[in-house]
Amino acid sequence: MQDKTIITYGTFDMFHIGHLKLLQRLKKLGTKLIVAVSTDEFNTIKRKKTLIPFEQRILIVENIKCVDMVIAEHNWEQKANDIVKHNVDIFAMGDDWRGEFDFLKEYCEVLYLPRTQNISSTKMKTDLHEFIKLLD
Repeated sequence: MQDKTIITYGTFDMFHIGHLKLLQRLKKLGTKLIVAVSTDEFNTIKRKKTLIPFEQRILIVENIKCVDMVIAEHNWEQKANDIVKHNVDIFAMGDDWRGEFDFLKEYCEVLYLPRTQNISSTKMKTDLHEFIKLLD
């Protein structure tokens, strides 16, 4: 396998099998996988509510075997700088972001990978809400 550095970004709230499968697929593309985890402050800017605090989410991701480095994602603009700073060869996201980061092709290869079917943090939160309603 050729030495390649891959980077991906995400909130990774309620870490689930879809997250794990994505990270495992990304690691197979190269030798170093960098994962940027969105801070709580950045999620507020994105109007995204999280259940798990940033400090816990980053600790979980740091302890995934296929992940080599974890950094904080503070804003939309940092991606190009991260790619240059870490000599990234491949920028990858789930295909729900298709086309959104094509502007990064001037820095590296950009890939959009299929998501794991029927699983997402949003779906888990909805399912949990429905489950709690059943208990009432």
